[in-house]
Amino acid sequence: MIFVDNEKVTDPHINLAIEEYLLRNLNTQEDVLLFYINEPSIIIGRSQNTLAEINHAYVKEHGIHVVRRLSGGGAVYHDLGNLNFSFISNNEAGNFRNFQKFTAPVIHVLNEMGVPAELNGRNDILADGKKISGNAQYSTQKRMFSHGTLLFNSELSQVAAALNVKMNKIEAKGIKSVRSRVANISEHIAEPMDTLQFREKVLKGIFKDEPEITQYHLTEEDWQGIRKLVDERYGDWDWNFGRSPDFNILKSNRFAFGEVEAHIDVQRSKINAIKIYGDFLGQGEISDIEEALKGVQYKPEAMAEAIKDLDISSYFGGMRKEEFLDFLF
Repeated sequence: MIFVDNEKVTDPHINLAIEEYLLRNLNTQEDVLLFYINEPSIIIGRSQNTLAEINHAYVKEHGIHVVRRLSGGGAVYHDLGNLNFSFISNNEAGNFRNFQKFTAPVIHVLNEMGVPAELNGRNDILADGKKISGNAQYSTQKRMFSHGTLLFNSELSQVAAALNVKMNKIEAKGIKSVRSRVANISEHIAEPMDTLQFREKVLKGIFKDEPEITQYHLTEEDWQGIRKLVDERYGDWDWNFGRSPDFNILKSNRFAFGEVEAHIDVQRSKINAIKIYGDFLGQGEISDIEEALKGVQYKPEAMAEAIKDLDISSYFGGMRKEEFLDFLF
């Protein structure tokens, strides 16, 4: 097995790009182990509706990254108290969907550290009935990866807040996340340590039967390929948000000037139709706003550009343009 050091990168866009780059470009038939720790972020499953999974207001307020991964499954919250592991191997018979094979080395190390970890169901690792790790897989024709989280000392309150959607009503297609009771691994370990020290424990435990830890160092050519993946995929709005399945949203709120209700139909990440209702007292035809937003990408920047020449306050009798955009999104 070869270990690849991500050089302490904590940007999730880059870390997911490293993982994909190694999957597609590292010229080896050996298994590869990658660890990465991310800044606060929500990692969306490949087939999920991003907006149906996140509390956008909370995410924006706290500067939480939102990135879509290649593998399927549900949305997960990462922060500096969460260690992510990825085993990259040949896509051969008996490997894909075999979560037991790829989680076994990690579970063994956790057990030796005194953590009562066990694989439960298809792809979760539990300790005393609470989830400490979720796992997913992705494959190309020749290679695959099986990756997972290890909640070591994560801010569990953030998990609930960031993934608790505040929309009034959303009818969305796509895979929905299933929330489980979660716990931190640190609760089961007597020896005090931080996430990096925990990472070293897991690394040495996985390689304990090998004479040494064989390591591959990313070259400048590798980093160029990784940065290209960030630009083309993981840092791209269309990948992280625009790939979401079509959905309908009902937004409703009572403001000081009256109640506003918006029915929004989003197709291929663009507003296909929007109807706005309410008991507000304003001037002008509300259809001006509806027509301006039709065909626009359902993201704040695009919507702001579409209505920049409209006096939103006059249409609603007191609503600021920024307030209106926050309401819609």
